[in-house]
Amino acid sequence: MPNQNQSLLDALNACVAACENCATSGLRGDNLQMMARCIELDRDCADICALTARYVARSSEHAQHLLKECAEICKACGDECQKHADHMEHCRECAEACRRCEEACRQIMAT
Repeated sequence: MPNQNQSLLDALNACVAACENCATSGLRGDNLQMMARCIELDRDCADICALTARYVARSSEHAQHLLKECAEICKACGDECQKHADHMEHCRECAEACRRCEEACRQIMAT
């Protein structure tokens, strides 16, 4: 289980970084209104991934509950970022990180 946890922690932390970068880039861009939903989901996703990482790192009995929510928010964020991925590199990178994190959460939930 420790190796699985490390892979999950890596995916969670990478997702936090990608979402924070995407939100910041979106806020600094020219079309804030178009990016509003993306930025909202980036922030939600970064927060749930950071919280989930802390629970997983300390082997909390409540981590399993967070994994489900984390996977759902990662999916929503990844779907939204994918809409902008063709013309915004930060959205493409975020969508990829969200997909990897969602998959990592679901794999741990299945074990």
